[in-house]
Amino acid sequence: MSHIVIVGGGFAGVWSAAGAARARGEEATRITLVAPNEHLVLRPRLYEADPEQAKVELGRILGPIGVTHLRATVTAVDTAARTVTAGGEVIGYDRLVLATGSRLVRPDLPGAEHLFDVDTLEGARRLAAHLRGREGFTAVVVGAGFAGLEVATELASRGRVVLVERAEVVGPDLGPGPRPDIEAALDELGVERRLGATVTEVGQKHARLSTGELIETDTVIWTAGIRASELTTQVPAARDELGRLEVDRFLRVDGAVFAAGDTAAARYDADHYVMQSCQHAVPLGMVAGYNASAELLGLPMREFVAGPYVTCLDLGAAGALFARGWDRAVVASGAKGKEIKQWIMRLIHPPVDDAAAIMGAADHYTFDLPF
Repeated sequence: MSHIVIVGGGFAGVWSAAGAARARGEEATRITLVAPNEHLVLRPRLYEADPEQAKVELGRILGPIGVTHLRATVTAVDTAARTVTAGGEVIGYDRLVLATGSRLVRPDLPGAEHLFDVDTLEGARRLAAHLRGREGFTAVVVGAGFAGLEVATELASRGRVVLVERAEVVGPDLGPGPRPDIEAALDELGVERRLGATVTEVGQKHARLSTGELIETDTVIWTAGIRASELTTQVPAARDELGRLEVDRFLRVDGAVFAAGDTAAARYDADHYVMQSCQHAVPLGMVAGYNASAELLGLPMREFVAGPYVTCLDLGAAGALFARGWDRAVVASGAKGKEIKQWIMRLIHPPVDDAAAIMGAADHYTFDLPF
């Protein structure tokens, strides 16, 4: 019996499994998803106060569509032998989908062990436990990108927040389009900024900045920089500067290997590659899984076609902003932006327990938002 192995239990991995199951139909093809945890973590929600709400039991998605979940961590990929090693077991595959996501780039600085993050459920839990029941604290958030802005504005209603950014502007990767709205929200919430600076040392009760400033705090949250899973280095193929595997229009890396989500450097259009975000991880997973199964069965494969690019940034009690296009032209902000953000957060929650609903959702790999 042919075997499709999917590595990764995030958005890309889960939707790869659903896509592969959809293409398989009634064929006797085995599909195994390998991931160490029992939950899909809704990573875009980990900045929220209660991270326990940001998870979905994998068995409720994979079980109904006939996909086996192997709870293990893949430590080795051998593309020549077509095997992966997980939990000490060598597992053969006919097609492989690598969907192991990305990880926070952790700094090498004195006191790094004191840093908090919201990169994983475990990290978000640790931060939530640290702050539970506390008000009036001082928190230093390092990185004024997407994650840093959402964390900083979420915490601003509970204490003093100092946002530290190496660039001279907030949201440097978001461009100038949404910056006035972001700045206005930070001003409204009283979030202090330290631009052109970074944290160079962390103690149990302080953070030292590159400017020499010492901030008294026991809460330093690092959000700066992500990179593709290190498993990509075990696949002999070209990678981009983020460590993502270069893929063709069918999301195939080479031979029997496909990639999806934050591990795939897929073209959005002639001028852009996809972003490392759930907005692209979901359709990448659907198409990569479908094609892994379709190619194996001799069926036509689907080209990856991305839906319209949007940005939706939560800004805590100041609302949110919603922007369209790569220039990120703001369409809505404040309360209306928050309404859209909350709608999107509901949208990313996959259907559970219902095979027809899961398989149906796996076929909608391009869509537009009604905003």
